[in-house]
Amino acid sequence: MNIEEYMQRAISLAETYRYTAKPNPMVGAILLKDKTIIAEGAHELFGSNHAEVNVIESAKKKLGEKFKSFSELTLICTLEPCNHRGKTPPCTEAIINSGIKKVIIGCQDPNSRMAGKSIKKLIENNIDVKVGFCENDIKEQNKFFFYKHNNQKPYLTVKIASSSDGKSHYRNKDRTYITSASSREDVQQLRAQYDAILTGGNTLTNDNPRMNARVNFEINQPKKILLSNKNNLDINQQFFQDSQVEIVKEKNLETVINNYKNKDCCSILIEAGPKLVNAFLSTNLVDEVIVYQSPHPLGANGVDWFNKDITVESLGFNLESSYKIDDDTKKIFLKC
Repeated sequence: MNIEEYMQRAISLAETYRYTAKPNPMVGAILLKDKTIIAEGAHELFGSNHAEVNVIESAKKKLGEKFKSFSELTLICTLEPCNHRGKTPPCTEAIINSGIKKVIIGCQDPNSRMAGKSIKKLIENNIDVKVGFCENDIKEQNKFFFYKHNNQKPYLTVKIASSSDGKSHYRNKDRTYITSASSREDVQQLRAQYDAILTGGNTLTNDNPRMNARVNFEINQPKKILLSNKNNLDINQQFFQDSQVEIVKEKNLETVINNYKNKDCCSILIEAGPKLVNAFLSTNLVDEVIVYQSPHPLGANGVDWFNKDITVESLGFNLESSYKIDDDTKKIFLKC
């Protein structure tokens, strides 16, 4: 195997923990002696040891059996190791203290607290460092993380369910399920990808939603963000039951999103009614729109998602993909 093949293996290790490492990036690591893999590790759970520490700890169990000294080993890691003390100690310290003398890094960390600083520290401690292998794959794997640090804001996706005639729900009726059960199941998978789900007070009052990710695998549930000025919220509603809820009374949406610039939140899924959705789409904040469209109309008693002659395309988005889910159509639009 060459370096790229080992790096791809490390990327696969990282992928195993896509839903439990977030909002941290997925990172995989391998320790090699010549061309033999001595140990493997990944960042498994947000707030726990990073991949580099896990792989070093795993290798220690084989010290004296598979190798005599860490100086014999090469560390391959997908992302630049951390060099700051957060929820865990700096990974650079663990690498230096282990005695490892060669490190191969897939991609430099976009976080300004790192961004080459870790690489510099390793080199200053007489470690041979090489950088730049499978970078595009690593950036795509950690799309939201790279976006957040390159753009200084979380990645924002608006998700809507629409009837064939562009309606959101029936006027003056109970909660309306527009799309199929399969589409609603797909939404659970979509929610699982995001660090937070944002909605408004009207949706909470009208629909009493859970807005969690109901999936059959382990996951860090998305935090819930509720935009509401109401003082009589019923905290016994199911919305408040299974994950952290942040209630935000700020009306300026740019201010709301800017407040997440320095928080552990790289992506936000917006699930709300037409008023709040259109308010977001009138800003330059939204990066993606996902539409689940039913083949069935709601008719004159339905509430429009958009005003007459307004389309997702006219709001500055291009259709990226479109495919069927049972009789529904899922369309993904990206900002032009």
